[in-house]
This record gives sequence, C-alpha cells and structure tokens, in this order.
Amino acid sequence: MGCGNCSTGANGKPGGCKGNGGCSTGGCNRMNVFDWLKSMPLHDGAKPYTIVEMSFSKGSRKEFFRNNTNQILEKGEWLAVEGTGGFDVGQVSLTGELVKLQMKKYGVKENDVTKRILHTATEEELAASVKNKDREPEVLIRSRAIAKTLNLDMKLCEVEMQADGKKGTFFYTADQRVDFRELIRVFATDFKLKVEMRQIGARQESGKVGGIGSCGRELCCSTWLTDFRSVNTTAARYQNLSINQAKLSGQCGRLKCCLNYELDTYMDALSVFPDQADSLDTANGIAHLQKKDIFKNLMWYSFPGNNKQYPLTITRVKEIIKLNKEGKKADELHPVELEARDARGSLKTADMGFVNDVGQITLKNLEKNKKKKKKGNEKGGSKGDVPAQQAKGQLQGGNKPQQNKGQQKPQGQSRPQGEKPQGDRPQGERPQGGQQGNRPQGEKRDQQQRPQGQPRPQQQQGPRPPRDGQQQGEGNNNKPRENRPQQNRPPRPPRPNDGGGDNAPAPQPAGN
Repeated sequence: MGCGNCSTGANGKPGGCKGNGGCSTGGCNRMNVFDWLKSMPLHDGAKPYTIVEMSFSKGSRKEFFRNNTNQILEKGEWLAVEGTGGFDVGQVSLTGELVKLQMKKYGVKENDVTKRILHTATEEELAASVKNKDREPEVLIRSRAIAKTLNLDMKLCEVEMQADGKKGTFFYTADQRVDFRELIRVFATDFKLKVEMRQIGARQESGKVGGIGSCGRELCCSTWLTDFRSVNTTAARYQNLSINQAKLSGQCGRLKCCLNYELDTYMDALSVFPDQADSLDTANGIAHLQKKDIFKNLMWYSFPGNNKQYPLTITRVKEIIKLNKEGKKADELHPVELEARDARGSLKTADMGFVNDVGQITLKNLEKNKKKKKKGNEKGGSKGDVPAQQAKGQLQGGNKPQQNKGQQKPQGQSRPQGEKPQGDRPQGERPQGGQQGNRPQGEKRDQQQRPQGQPRPQQQQGPRPPRDGQQQGEGNNNKPRENRPQQNRPPRPPRPNDGGGDNAPAPQPAGN
C-alpha cells in the first residue's frame, strides 16, 4: 500500500510501509479500527481508560494490556509489554472508551486482563524485535519439514516469534486431533525457544495469510472481519445464485462470508412474493415457475414443450392463484411486455423465447479481409478465381480464358494440379513435330523442330540431378517426366509425326 505519507522508492514509485503499519492514517495496518472518539475531550476529573488494545505481527493478533502508569498513549506508538518469560514489543491500535466495546465484542472481561505495559520501546528492543521477526520464514520452513518427517496430518501456516526470542507460537490447521508431543520436543531442541501450539480454522488461516478476493479487494477476513459466522448453500439459493462450488468458495475453501452480507435484503424482498406459486392452471395448460426477478418483482413461467418464458407481475400471479383455488382456469397469463433499447437507442419489445445464436455471430474483420482478397484476385486476373464449373466448361469446349492470353509461365514454375498447359498458340492449330506451345527450352526434353522424317535423337537415360534445395527422390510437380512412376498409367498412343511415344525405342540412323 502506498499512501501519500509513505516514502518514495525507486523509479518514483511509492515505497510503502510493507504492511508494518505506522502511517498516520493507520490504513496500512491489518484489522485496523478507527477511533472516532479520539477528538472528543474528556470531561473534568475523568481519567483515560486504563486498558489499551495492542496489535502484534502486523495486526494479525490483538491483545489487551493495562496502563497502570496512566500515561497518555497515541495510536501507532511502539511499546514494550509483558511477555512469556520476557518482554514483547507491540503497537497501540486503540485507546479510550472504544476499548470497552472491543472487549465486549471479543468476550473479554476487565478482571481477566492481567498483563501490563512496561514502557516505551527503546532502540535496542526494536532492533531485537526486528531480528527475531526476520527468523520467522526460516523457522516456518524448517518446522514444516520436521512435521512431515514425523508423519503428522497437520498444516503449519504461521510462526510468531516473541520480541526477545524466548518464545515461538506455531499456528496450525488440522482436520483431526494431532498428537504433537514429540514435535514440541524437536522444536524446542532445534530452535532453542519455548514452543506454543495453537490450532486455528481455515478462515483464520486465510486471514493470516491474506490475499485478493474475486471482487478485486483485500480479503475481509484479513482487513476487518473478526467474527466468522456459518455460511450454507441456502443463502445462495435465496439470492438465485447457481450452486457452483468453484465460484462460491473463497481462498479458504469454504463458502464466502460475503454471501451473508445481502441475505437480509433478499429475504425482505422475497417476503412480497406469493407462496405455493410453482404452477398455474390456465386454459392453455399448466404453467411452471422458472425463476424470480426479485428486484423487478416479476415471476417467469413457461408451458411444457415450449421454451418461451412469460414474465408475470406478482399481482397477476396472485389473481391466477385465487382463480385456481376456486376451481377456475385463467384464460390468459397476460405477461408483461419488456422493452429494451437497440444499438440506435430506439425502444423495441424484447422476445424472451429461445434463440439459437449458433452461426449468427460473425467476425467483421475476417469478412473485410476476405473481400479485399477477392477484389485483389479479380484485378490480377488469377486463374484460380474462375469457378470450377465455368473453367471446366471452357476447357471442354476448346475456349481458353481471354485473361490468360499472352501470359507465359516463368521457367521452373510448377502449374496447379488438374490444369492443362495453356500456351499462346492459336486455337485449332497444333505445332508440327510435337512442339508444345512456348515451353521453355531444356526444361524436360529437346523441343527443337526437326524436318519430317528425321528420327528423334536418342534421349539420355537415367535420373536427372536434383535441383538446389531439393532432396534426391523428393516428389515435385517439376520433376522430369521420365522419372515419374509409370506403373498405373496407360501407355500413350503414338503421335502422327513420329512412330511412337516417349517410351518407344528410337530408330537407328541408316548407313551405320
């Protein structure tokens, strides 16, 4: 916490008191109590109340001490008080007449307060207190390891050291009774102090550890809540909350204490609703109660086999119940028309029936990107934008798309599967000698024109070397035709200009 009175740390951020208290406002101290009688003077002859409330261990523990010296004490002052076999250092949390109310709240009688205040804490006592407080994390880790080796079913949650280091209080939680006699002997031997074991509940443990609740604020049990009342699921049902253990449980694993805060308000509001209104007999059938809107005083009913719900006022429900008791059926429910505002701000009637929203929600950003891609492809004249049926009909009819005329494919570029090579030759003509359009020279085999009757030169057998960045035997649309598998493909018919296909043996030249 960094209030205006705290010092400034690095990078201009508030340093804070680190939970030790000491601010003039007292807001940094846990379980703080505001003394609203502090500014009121005492009447003549009156003496200040002799009992003072002191806080220890950053406000997690509070006790009452006697002020026999009748010295005037201020809130936040550090004092040395009587301890077990020594002294302890605490902070004044409350003085004056409000201490009587605190004692009544905790059930402490005035005669039971026997410990007294010694004097104002000196620098040596404060230094000894800080030194022993720094030992607490180390002692807690070591004590947990010892309890685990002894196979004790308990959980140590906090260790509080006395200011002089002669006593240590160990707070633990356990579901069953624990025999820790051996544990105390081990603790006294290892830590060299007097051991006191205190069992606390899960809610007290959560208050000592602290944390942030689901509401975004500090836990009530670690800031102001001292009396823990029982909480059950009935409080959640009265408030129309879903019985979800994960949402209704706090950090202690129990039901949240804040379920009791608004329970009285809900109970007063529910007192107006009629009893025995779970079903209403009407001419259209029996309507069953689905839910209650407590703050709008509406009751929602629905018919069997219909997902639509009808909101009824409490007055109308009472009228129908009165008719049913007389043996009559209500003609209609007369539901209330609820009004809601749309995005433009105009009123519209809200339909509370079942609506299937699957597929109704779209992402406009994705739609915009899709439209931009389509516009870009149309301007670029890509062949992939032609519908499949249209492209198929054009190819079967012998008509080539006009947008592809004059476009040549770069050398080494693979064409999409399922498309026939589109050259720039005129329609209906076929080049002689087996020449294929404007195919790049040397890509697959020799495409130079030769006179008719001249035999085809014998091609070089064997696989071609792999290209750069391509492994040997890797499948690719650009690999040579002679390297492709020809197992399931039927043999090609011979061309009219030559005597056979690619696999036919070339004739030997005459004269050799």
